Amino acid sequence: MDRVEQYGPWVARVSWEALALVSGPSVGDALTGSSSLARTVAWLVLSVAWTAGLVALLVPRTTSLTAVRLVIPAGLAAAGFSAATGTSIGWSDWAALATASIATVAVLSPWFTETWVDGSSYGSEHRVPLQTPTLLAATAVPLTWLVAVVGAVTGPALLAHRQWGVGVIASVVGAVATRWAAMSLHQLSRRWLVLVPAGLVLHDPLSLAEPQLFPRMAVAAVGPALTDSTALDLTAGASGLVLQLDLTEPVDLLVRRRGRNTETVEAASVLFSPARPGPFLELARAHRLRVPS
Repeated sequence: MDRVEQYGPWVARVSWEALALVSGPSVGDALTGSSSLARTVAWLVLSVAWTAGLVALLVPRTTSLTAVRLVIPAGLAAAGFSAATGTSIGWSDWAALATASIATVAVLSPWFTETWVDGSSYGSEHRVPLQTPTLLAATAVPLTWLVAVVGAVTGPALLAHRQWGVGVIASVVGAVATRWAAMSLHQLSRRWLVLVPAGLVLHDPLSLAEPQLFPRMAVAAVGPALTDSTALDLTAGASGLVLQLDLTEPVDLLVRRRGRNTETVEAASVLFSPARPGPFLELARAHRLRVPS
């Protein structure tokens, strides 16, 4: 697994670069019969998207994580669309689908996410991503991604077919929708745990109104939670192994409720769900937090 984690980003980078090489015939076949303006716009949009994806893959940052989650799956959708609308399905279509699928799986993997989240760390801190809530991952996330992609391509597509008036309106509305969708998805990229010399910080805009520091000396233990635990649930409904942080004394937490409502809750134990619980516990032990054997 360590080797997979080490070379995982390069799997995404190489497959994304390969997509540009193998997808040309597939895209060209799909554009057969289109006007020269439509072909030019299509190639321009694809080139801009591919370049944005490559830059985001080369710069491990939290903002880049949001970008790759938007662009790389869109590359897979574009490969599927080209294959479906072309005159026939050939080797280029299958190659494009394969390389785009590999890139998409790679950027959605938990070790890729951790590398990009930790890329925004400062000094001696180490950032660990939290698991995406199950309900959001199954509903709101794909719908928001769809809004971003459709908003980005609808206007240019209409302009390419010389629908000038509606194309301009769609471009403006699409830009606003894409920006909103990207900012919404970026909130999920900003959910993390931070291991610092002073202790552990929980940074989760979905559960807490502000980041919460748990000083190392105040941490009694951190480890897997029991199924009947009565600790304060800050997992936001995420699946996977839930960890419990026990404190030596209760603290006040500003917890988010429905909408923008917040509530101050006193808690001596909290529950949370790292994307990769095992590696997180190893890091916690290395940062001298009390992790039961």
